[in-house]
Amino acid sequence: MTTHYSFPASWKNLKVVLCHDWLTGMRGGERVLELLCEAFPAAPIFTLLHNPKAVSETINAHPIRTSWLQSIPGIERHYRNFLPFFPNAIERFRVPGDADVIISTSHCVAKGLKPGPGMPHLCYCFTPMRYAWLFHDEYLGGNPIKKALARPLLTWLRRWDKQASPRVSRFVGISRHIQDRITRFYGREADVVYPPVDLARWTPDFAPAGDFDLIASALVPYKKIDLAVAAYTCTGRRLKIVGTGTEYAKLKAMAGANIEFLGWQSDEALLDLYRRCRLLVFPGEEDFGIVPLEAQACGRPVVAYGRGGALETVKAGVSGIFFDQQTPESLQTAVTECAERTWDPTAIRAHAETFSIQTFLNGLAASLDKTLAARQGAQHS
Repeated sequence: MTTHYSFPASWKNLKVVLCHDWLTGMRGGERVLELLCEAFPAAPIFTLLHNPKAVSETINAHPIRTSWLQSIPGIERHYRNFLPFFPNAIERFRVPGDADVIISTSHCVAKGLKPGPGMPHLCYCFTPMRYAWLFHDEYLGGNPIKKALARPLLTWLRRWDKQASPRVSRFVGISRHIQDRITRFYGREADVVYPPVDLARWTPDFAPAGDFDLIASALVPYKKIDLAVAAYTCTGRRLKIVGTGTEYAKLKAMAGANIEFLGWQSDEALLDLYRRCRLLVFPGEEDFGIVPLEAQACGRPVVAYGRGGALETVKAGVSGIFFDQQTPESLQTAVTECAERTWDPTAIRAHAETFSIQTFLNGLAASLDKTLAARQGAQHS
């Protein structure tokens, strides 16, 4: 496939070290890392864990340095249980002294990689450590004993996360929503560079919409898929759900016969679903949310909860509609309004095109230039 982007010429001779939390799947964060791997083909990747079968050949082609966690039997299935050990594991790495810059892509501890003396560190931050700062009820459930036991750990993780933030020379947030979190939690300023949507992969065919709505998501509590299942079970409208996760059995049990669970789907199958759906439903509060942009790139409107990153990726009245309360009734009202409107697939696609790979690369290049210029200024002062 022909690429529709080019890397900045200034990146050509840079000696870069990449750092990513873990390599156990190909989600939005790994797609960003994959682009950086293309840009810096000789860069080593420091990561807590690596499952070669779960990531792309572009990533696997790099020298990959894993932490001591990699040697634990079964770690790929149970790594989240080892969260208290992640800070120690990332801090044990030793970065090559001849590197020009570290670029971390972080939503947990990758930004805590210790740079060498005078070595700049640019962090592309998906979010400050979500487990420590946010969504405690969604992650821990309603068990008061579990919450009580976790409270000291979360306090310690927040302290470590804030204390590790000065290792980063410059932060880049994936949205204004995350920029605000970086300021609140770390007391740091941050640039904003939106993650890219692959416009060559996700394309419209301008065929008439089908008779079903779509969700593509991990089936985990904070995604609020149960909200959509309750709403659609009530209305009887057809809903297809793509994804797997810990909530699968619960959601399946509460769903009506009009709701179809498709499990994991290939990119080719997902493309067909995006193109044929009537609309995409996005019921959770996300840091950014690449799925709505993929659907919009295919010319389909989005019904999204009006908080978080969706406010920056969905253009109300042009590419979708927001609902204000996370209740089945509020979602039902927005879905009905969206279904009754006439949408222009060309206008929806045009909005998605403002989140291109080239736009992402240009924005990141500007932040990287500032990071390197600050180091040069310090050396000459």
